[in-house]
Amino acid sequence: MENSIVKSQAYGKDRVRVVRVVRHQDGWQEIADYWVCCLLSGEQFETSYTKGDNKLVVATDSQKNTVYYLAKTLPAEKVMVPEVFASEVASFMVKKYAHVTSCQVKVTTKPWERMKFDNKAHAHSFYREGKETRWTEAVVTKTSPPSAANLNTIINSGFYDLEVLKTTNSSFVDFWRDELTTLPDMPDRLLSTKVLCQWKFVPQTIEALQAIDYDAAYNGAKRNTLDAFANDPRAWVHASVQSTLYIMADRILNDFSHVDDVYYALPNIHYFPFDLSKFGLKNTQTDAEVYMPIADPSGLITATISRPSKGKF
Repeated sequence: MENSIVKSQAYGKDRVRVVRVVRHQDGWQEIADYWVCCLLSGEQFETSYTKGDNKLVVATDSQKNTVYYLAKTLPAEKVMVPEVFASEVASFMVKKYAHVTSCQVKVTTKPWERMKFDNKAHAHSFYREGKETRWTEAVVTKTSPPSAANLNTIINSGFYDLEVLKTTNSSFVDFWRDELTTLPDMPDRLLSTKVLCQWKFVPQTIEALQAIDYDAAYNGAKRNTLDAFANDPRAWVHASVQSTLYIMADRILNDFSHVDDVYYALPNIHYFPFDLSKFGLKNTQTDAEVYMPIADPSGLITATISRPSKGKF
């Protein structure tokens, strides 16, 4: 006898590739290039797992078709911003299907850069090179299913694979030492990481959320990440990736009031001076000029930085 229960479930279509081109009358054109994942959930889907009953299952192919349908029929400004497009797709799903309780839509993009010639932007030509990946996720849930009169919307955004490196102004000293410690103090070192950064927007109505300037938030998060890494003197004085992470996130929270918290994952990609003493050459500490990159293992520093709760000083 089958006694197991479905504790949680969601299903849908992943890696839906969709490109939207906006053609303006003056010849200027814009492009959005997305990978979309759409997942539906609801109690009434449980029988498709436990009984093989597909009567209420919205085919994943239909979900794929919906992404293309909305990419065509929505106003361009609702498609060209990943956060807004994700929330539109999720809202459409929970409103159209009474038995869908929640829809989670993740949009990932590697933006195209507009070509420039003689310092002038080209109207319709773009290029893409090694660049971080931008993503967003919108989850729209009915608060009183099956009614879609009241919806709860949560939007998270971020980027990953932003590779950065600096050749000085980073150190790691005065750390815990015991009989298992072999790492020496590093008063100056190469520092490199592949940044994963994500931020959660303060929950609001979907109308208020769609009014946010998401491109400004994305560009600001990236700008603060790079500027704190390269230029903020606090990141030099406080010698750890942990303190650099905190400074990055704190700056984002200070710049964007609609961001609720910021999460970073920073793998510490090691570059160690190669020992050339066997050849009579100094290549340590201040003499270091030749380094050996070490892919594995790497350090990994993570944290979620948020605003203080009300009443906390």
